[in-house]
Amino acid sequence: MRIAGKTALVTGGTDGIGLEIARQLKAKGAIVVVAGRDPGRLAAAREANFQAIEADLSTGAGCDKVVQALDGVALDILINNAGMGGPRDLLNGFDLDQTDRAIFLNLNAPMHLIAKFLPTLRQRPEAAIVNVTSGLAIAPSAAGVYCATKAGLRSFTQALRHQLKGSNMTVIEALPPVVETRMTVENTHKKMSAQDCAAAIVAAIKSGKTEAYIGATRMLRIVSEISPALARRIMLNY
Repeated sequence: MRIAGKTALVTGGTDGIGLEIARQLKAKGAIVVVAGRDPGRLAAAREANFQAIEADLSTGAGCDKVVQALDGVALDILINNAGMGGPRDLLNGFDLDQTDRAIFLNLNAPMHLIAKFLPTLRQRPEAAIVNVTSGLAIAPSAAGVYCATKAGLRSFTQALRHQLKGSNMTVIEALPPVVETRMTVENTHKKMSAQDCAAAIVAAIKSGKTEAYIGATRMLRIVSEISPALARRIMLNY
């Protein structure tokens, strides 16, 4: 895909991987819209000449707000990047409210946005949907809620790609490893920079590659193909 001149929406685009994707798309000549929740980061995005939409995508109303803000815009690229971790401890004080928010933000919101923007995207000469999942969509760690949502989004992405086969649409799944972001502050494992992760995602958009295994997820994919049980054991103890 030729990125210059395209209009892109990046959810979770005011911080972390999303912000780096937005910057790199903009540097390649795209018109970039970012969606986020934090007023300070939204203000910084506007100062950097991004169109910024304040919306909480853990709710249906937040998804509708983004759609309404882009009514009439000829969107070419939709990047579903926004996400949250969700509760880790499933045995003690399992927070169901946080669980519901994580499920909606990580899984339902991409479905809502795809459903609403798909008619516009299908009218473009070429268009792309990018769903950012995780290496944990292949083999889960102990972060059960997060892993479940990313595995669900992976399955949805594969089904959507099949249904859009032969169309103007490229449906891309990006599978990052652990990346240096606010969400991974307490994670002590080696992390990829958000800049490098974003570069791999932007490269996949440019090349039309439908699956982008990034960093350590390349090895996880190989292990999983040889022995899914071994991949699960590794990640559950990761």
